[in-house]
Amino acid sequence: MLSGLEFARQSLDLHLFFARIMKEHSFFLQIGFTQRDVGFIGRADEFRKEFDRLLTEAVSLANGVASPAVLRSGEVVTRYTQEAESASSFFTGIQIPAGITQSEAGLAGGDGAEATPALERRVYALNQRAIDLTSGLIRFKENILSSVLSCRMFTVNYPLLITHIIREARLYLQMLQRLQNREQPGAEREALNLEFFWNRQMAEHAKFIRGLLDPTENDLFDLADNFGDVFDRLTAEAKAAIDMTAPRERVTEESLRATQELRDFKEQGTQGILACQIKSIIIPLLGNHVLREANHYLRLLRMFER
Repeated sequence: MLSGLEFARQSLDLHLFFARIMKEHSFFLQIGFTQRDVGFIGRADEFRKEFDRLLTEAVSLANGVASPAVLRSGEVVTRYTQEAESASSFFTGIQIPAGITQSEAGLAGGDGAEATPALERRVYALNQRAIDLTSGLIRFKENILSSVLSCRMFTVNYPLLITHIIREARLYLQMLQRLQNREQPGAEREALNLEFFWNRQMAEHAKFIRGLLDPTENDLFDLADNFGDVFDRLTAEAKAAIDMTAPRERVTEESLRATQELRDFKEQGTQGILACQIKSIIIPLLGNHVLREANHYLRLLRMFER
């Protein structure tokens, strides 16, 4: 059973990472539709703005409460986030509020924080809003995927990418529901499940990067292809550890090393995209998005290793 402080802190840490991920998923969907599907463009824009509001409230509650480790990890914002947002706004004409990123960058951690009943009530209500909003976004994504797979819609987003972002939204929803019940996750089993989850996500990131690079970027293509293979193997190994046919410690160690290497590759890619030195059809915010997810996974892996 989570204490009041643990409940508030874990909830706000979760929102600082995942609410931003959800708002960016909505943005990526929004810019991927054709003009025929103007209704879907408008709905994605509504979700993006709703998650902006959710994240704004989470930031206002998190100052002095959020975990210092989360704020230091680079999963909330990176030094590239604001530039990536500005460039993506320039390319698309969609206004991305810079104030949220500035506020997140200025957050202070709360090692000595105390949870008041008022804070707990506000966090509980915020979690419920996030549950309702994320449930709606999942249904929206599933509708898009069904339409694409039945050839009733065209989008520049791969079907696998839509499946990928549905998976992440479901994880956010599942974790919110556990928090609302004040459940303390089982450490080892939870770690193995998250390693399986994030190794698969990292593999797909590498494959998306490969598929969005210009065909002339041979060296980067080969690097991305290799990372995809490495994380496919690590996904299989994490599944074997869940089934108790492989040692968990080895999987964690190998995943940590590979994720650090992939994280560095993503950072270099984000720098190259922002400096217009890499030929691709990767919107700058996507580069920063997958970099933050690697930072998030690295923090989890270091925690699991301890």
